[in-house]
Amino acid sequence: MITSIEITGIKYEVDDTTKKYVMKKIGRLDRYLPKHARASVTAEVRLKEVNRHHGNKYEAEVVLRVPDRIITAKDSTLNMLAAVDIVEAKIVTQLRKYKDATIKHVGNRREMSKFKRSFAREL
Repeated sequence: MITSIEITGIKYEVDDTTKKYVMKKIGRLDRYLPKHARASVTAEVRLKEVNRHHGNKYEAEVVLRVPDRIITAKDSTLNMLAAVDIVEAKIVTQLRKYKDATIKHVGNRREMSKFKRSFAREL
């Protein structure tokens, strides 16, 4: 679980239910990180209320600082909790790409299995 999460409200007062919801959603994003990056990740969550002509909109922005990269996502909807959900989904896709880029892959195992099988048949 990500322990260092900083939640700030800009023109928006963050209540306890929103704070708990954000901690739950953003805190469990570490499962998508490589093991070496889990200890040093920090998260900043900015919740903002934007007054528009047709009514209020809520904007959520998440900034994750992982080793060698900063991952950000931002979205706005009519509901704050829905904005947090959408931002979480965006961060998950970026973290999957980050994990694929940083972890070294073993290689093509199918080629080795064909070789072992053909070698065993010759004996």
